[in-house]
Amino acid sequence: MTYQAPLADIGFALKNGAGLGAALDEGLFGELTADVVEAVLAEAGRLAGAVIAPLNRVGDKFGASFKDGVVTTATGWKEAYTTWRNGGWNGLAAPTEWGGQGLPQSLNIACIEMWNAASMAFAVGPLLTIAAIDALHAHGSDVLKRTYLEKLVTGEWTGTMQLTEPQAGSDVGALRTRAERAPDGSYRIKGQKIFITYGEHDLTDNIVHFVLARLPDAPPGTRGISLFLVPKFLPNADGSPGKRNDVRAHSVEHKLGIHGSPTCTMILGDNEGAVGYLIGEENAGMACMFTMMNRARLAIGVQGVGIAEAATQQALAYAHDRKQGRTPGMKATESAPLIAYPDVKRMLLTMRALTQAARAICYATAVALDRSERATDVAARKAAHDRLSLLTPVAKAFSTDIANEVTSLGVQVHGGMGFIEETGAAQLFRDARIAAIYEGTNGIQAIDLVTRKLPLTEAVAAHLAELRSIVDAASASNDPALGWAPLRLKEALDSLTRATHWLIQQNGKDADAALAGASPYLRLFGIATGGCYLARDALAAVRLGDGAAPRLALARFFAENFAVQAHGLERTIVEGAPGLIGAEAALTWYG
Repeated sequence: MTYQAPLADIGFALKNGAGLGAALDEGLFGELTADVVEAVLAEAGRLAGAVIAPLNRVGDKFGASFKDGVVTTATGWKEAYTTWRNGGWNGLAAPTEWGGQGLPQSLNIACIEMWNAASMAFAVGPLLTIAAIDALHAHGSDVLKRTYLEKLVTGEWTGTMQLTEPQAGSDVGALRTRAERAPDGSYRIKGQKIFITYGEHDLTDNIVHFVLARLPDAPPGTRGISLFLVPKFLPNADGSPGKRNDVRAHSVEHKLGIHGSPTCTMILGDNEGAVGYLIGEENAGMACMFTMMNRARLAIGVQGVGIAEAATQQALAYAHDRKQGRTPGMKATESAPLIAYPDVKRMLLTMRALTQAARAICYATAVALDRSERATDVAARKAAHDRLSLLTPVAKAFSTDIANEVTSLGVQVHGGMGFIEETGAAQLFRDARIAAIYEGTNGIQAIDLVTRKLPLTEAVAAHLAELRSIVDAASASNDPALGWAPLRLKEALDSLTRATHWLIQQNGKDADAALAGASPYLRLFGIATGGCYLARDALAAVRLGDGAAPRLALARFFAENFAVQAHGLERTIVEGAPGLIGAEAALTWYG
């Protein structure tokens, strides 16, 4: 089936759950109205379903070809990108002074979900360009902005993020790419980068690479890394692409999924060295790159939501259409659709509930981003920034973890047909797998949450208080449609609160114990937060008289099937470190 944007779910979660509606009422976005937001979402959904989604299977089947250093994307890819770019989607949330529309980041995140649901391989390229815009706008010189920023904002040129090297994956400080100062103030870059998304392609006539490299006199580790802008073609005086720079694609990777996305090995400096321009200050490249990475991490989180939504839609349609066997009481000549069976219902409800919970977390994170940029009060901006910092690793990791789970269940709902490529369920499963790996593996996100974000004590306390208010409201509602949800959410929140306090104490005295509990803690954080947010959305739907029944049912299912896992996760966090750290005997290599 073709993806159809779930505009009702997206709009409700964004405006009523995440708080975009309240921000609009406050005037946070000037004269922007809810009607305009709905119109933007509707057009994005139309474009995703009608233009991008039909190319998803084409991109998976034919991939991106590589010959003589030239990458050619799949049939229809370039035309779809041109349509998408001409619609202004690349600059939706970009600054107006550089050709953007200046709309909310949260609205852009909702659109990014739809692009990725339609085709993850297509959407991941523009996603990095949008992140590049943020980094250049925040840290670039006026000269670089005048030369490159408007063309990136409009999508006339695309951007890449070049960190990874063969010997330096997550350990960025081990990179060996070198930068030498040139007399004219530019730099010459030499080195090799791998896994570079859209490092070479035929969608635009120039590509702007953001490259991490090390100067000769730089200190070791991440303290000695600088960020450079390295264009594929050096611009002429009129801004058009000019001389070819000393940077090229050496090959395109053969991957498990997202075949339509060209993932390249890049060589810089075959000859005199690639001309690069410093972004920010020397040896301060990681701070600049983290601007780019943190935006990308939220977008990758919503990428997980998008592909989970696509898998859920496909599985639900298949379960309604496919007839197999009989339910009790049926005639021998009759057969029942798969959705009639309780176990299939369980899988479908699991897919839908996890997807909705992850969406709620990502959208709440995006609204925090908006408030961190636009709030007029300094204290409010700081509080929003700290909330954004706290939620970002959860948005990225929880959402991409559930993408793997949901797409796997999508295969299971299809049964044997799910294992056959023609149905498309297998492609979604394959595509989703990378999201938990790139932009910082989910294990790294968990470590970041425990070691760097839990010390944001005011933000942590405010988040727990927010969840407590939702639990109290659910309990006070006495709505029988919620079943055991208020109690199960209270128990989950209690487990999260105790585990949080325990980990904060371990950070100061037993780092190994804190690290051992990091991944289960992120899962606990996501389950408690997602469950409470689903309950909040359900209560809002009751109050507004807007589709309350399905939201109440989903909140109840999540609480009674996932929130109940919280206590076990708490035990793993608090008690599991010795059994993990002392398990070397079980990891003996037999080779």
